[in-house]
Amino acid sequence: MYKQEEIKPYSADGEKVGQVEKMFDNIAPTYDLLNHRLSWNIDKYWRNTAIKALERYVTGSGTAILDVATGTGDLALLMAKKMPNADITGIDISEGMLEVARQKARQQDLQMTFAKEDCNALSYPDNHFDAVTAAFGIRNFQNLEQGLSEMYRVLKPAGMFCVLELTTPVSFPMKQLFHIYSNLILPFYGKLISHDTSAYSYLNKTIEAFPQGETMMKILQKTGFSKTTFRRLTFGICTMYVAYK
Repeated sequence: MYKQEEIKPYSADGEKVGQVEKMFDNIAPTYDLLNHRLSWNIDKYWRNTAIKALERYVTGSGTAILDVATGTGDLALLMAKKMPNADITGIDISEGMLEVARQKARQQDLQMTFAKEDCNALSYPDNHFDAVTAAFGIRNFQNLEQGLSEMYRVLKPAGMFCVLELTTPVSFPMKQLFHIYSNLILPFYGKLISHDTSAYSYLNKTIEAFPQGETMMKILQKTGFSKTTFRRLTFGICTMYVAYK
């Protein structure tokens, strides 16, 4: 078991997946506001960086892409805009987050699918998607290796895996500044806006506990992925992982 799998939003008792679902349902109405403000809108640059990596690989019409832990759909919606010929499906455990994503798709007149799925037990057949993506969600998996194995399973042979995840900077002084920001400002402001006393404290703890860099590469390789690479973005606050089946 990895350290972040032991961290739960509300209680040490009970399964993590149910608590994560409840938490994201609770914060769904304010999630986008907080996400963009707390990252100073840099999260938009991170998503665009991931899409540029995808665009170099995913070409042609009818390309099927699965966005796992899609949340309010920011990455999936951006992919739909930038790759209009692709078939985008966004999935998440939280119906509250998915409803926000569906509303945004209607407002932007984008035709795509959003569905409720447990990332540790996907309903899709083997070798189904040309690419699988996720942005800032895999650290919430109840079982990281199981979730990654499911993402690997539904990928077509030679399919592309591209994930963004928040990470802790490794160099001075950004490491120290990020620690202060994430432990003091982020939980306080998150609680103030979302009215959830635990959510942003939980999310910060999972960032610190989540395996990153070379360690994450080894986990991906253990799961079956090949040609694994990673790239630290914005002084290491975010890391992009790319791998292939």
